[in-house]
Amino acid sequence: MVLKKFERMALLSDFYGKLLTARQQETIRFYYEQDLSLGEIAENFNISRQAVHDNLKRAEKALENYENNLGLLANYLKKKGFL
Repeated sequence: MVLKKFERMALLSDFYGKLLTARQQETIRFYYEQDLSLGEIAENFNISRQAVHDNLKRAEKALENYENNLGLLANYLKKKGFL
């Protein structure tokens, strides 16, 4: 089973979200859980859309790095029979 990016990021956030900075956690939550656009998130934080984009990409990269090193999501999916 191949997860879509949206599903994968949501699951990675569940496993590793607390390891992100507070701003990264909020950005991931707004973008993936509340389905806000980059512009809407930028408005909420009173920063540029580009700053939100950069923060989101850093957060996604951090989540993927945690998964590459720890493998919690892969183990979870294996136990559930998805891999």
